[in-house]
Amino acid sequence: QVQLVESGGGLVQAGGSLRLSCAASGRTLSRYAMGWFRQATGKEREFVAAISSWSGSRKDYADSVQGRFTISRDNAKNTVYLEMNSLKPEDTAVYYCNADDTRVSPTAWGDYWGQGTQVTVSS
Repeated sequence: QVQLVESGGGLVQAGGSLRLSCAASGRTLSRYAMGWFRQATGKEREFVAAISSWSGSRKDYADSVQGRFTISRDNAKNTVYLEMNSLKPEDTAVYYCNADDTRVSPTAWGDYWGQGTQVTVSS
């Protein structure tokens, strides 16, 4: 099993930036496809971004974050990142990272989840 721990959330003004981290333990992260999801209060969880395993050559983004968010991975540090720029109040949510043996997408995710990190964007 792999354990995931997110960090980097916080309170930021609209237009600001944050970088979320997802650190893995238990297994080498490089073999897993990784993704970020978010859930706002009273709403369903939604896909944010995903990156393929190993080299991370494939990246996918939700339309709502395309061009503002960047997902990346550092296999040597067993960590996946989500760089968030030009943040908007509607980005406010708890952000979760996810790991899967094959692929993470808007309609597919693995069984491994972190505990989440709160991101709040004030207007």
